[in-house]
Amino acid sequence: MTNPILVTGGTGRLGRALVPQLLSDGHTVRVLSRRPPSDEQTWGGDLLTGEGLEEAVDGVGVIVHCATGNGRADIDGTRNLIQMAVRAGRPHLVYVSIVGVGRVDMAYYRAKLACEQLVERSGLPWTIQRTTQFHELIVWMCKSQWWLPAIVMPSGVSFQPVDAGEVAARLAMLAGAPPAGRVPDMGGPEVRPAADLARAYARARSSRRRPVVSVPMQGAGIRGYREGGHLTPEHADGRITFEQFLAA
Repeated sequence: MTNPILVTGGTGRLGRALVPQLLSDGHTVRVLSRRPPSDEQTWGGDLLTGEGLEEAVDGVGVIVHCATGNGRADIDGTRNLIQMAVRAGRPHLVYVSIVGVGRVDMAYYRAKLACEQLVERSGLPWTIQRTTQFHELIVWMCKSQWWLPAIVMPSGVSFQPVDAGEVAARLAMLAGAPPAGRVPDMGGPEVRPAADLARAYARARSSRRRPVVSVPMQGAGIRGYREGGHLTPEHADGRITFEQFLAA
């Protein structure tokens, strides 16, 4: 019997898609959760305090690190996880990152890049998979503006949204394979202007059929977006389009 796979962030958007995929592939799975364990699969642990991590990583062969928050918390949590993994026998660490972390000047991207560097210097066998934004991010950008008469999107910016389930399938494959270092990026099937994606959302989900307005926005992060630093058109590996995601 192979050693278990530990999934951090197993109750999040990506983790909820990944855990069933790993189970269907025949793996034994542990899901790290800050909440009290509700079943044999859930292991209590906190990445920030380190509480419960030693027990959670003990005996695992692979860790798929999907947990993410914002900024400093990601870095501290990843450092704590690595320290416990090194003590536990050097399992294969699979880390999920974002396309463009070295090209887009945003705090969240800088934190993800710092986490990548921790993984690379950890002494653990490792794999890093960068992906573009999930379809859900575009939905959130539109849905969070429900109180406005129009949906406002940054002008000159495109996105390449990818399906979380397809990313989960890629991660499950990587978890079952030898460590591969930095693997090719994974992006969605289409690079499309932000306003175009918002119009698709309005057609599918908005009963008011609100107009979409493109507005020039400032800042280093937006500049990186306008330059396409977060895109990977040469790795349009996803197959599920934004409209197909909305329809499902």
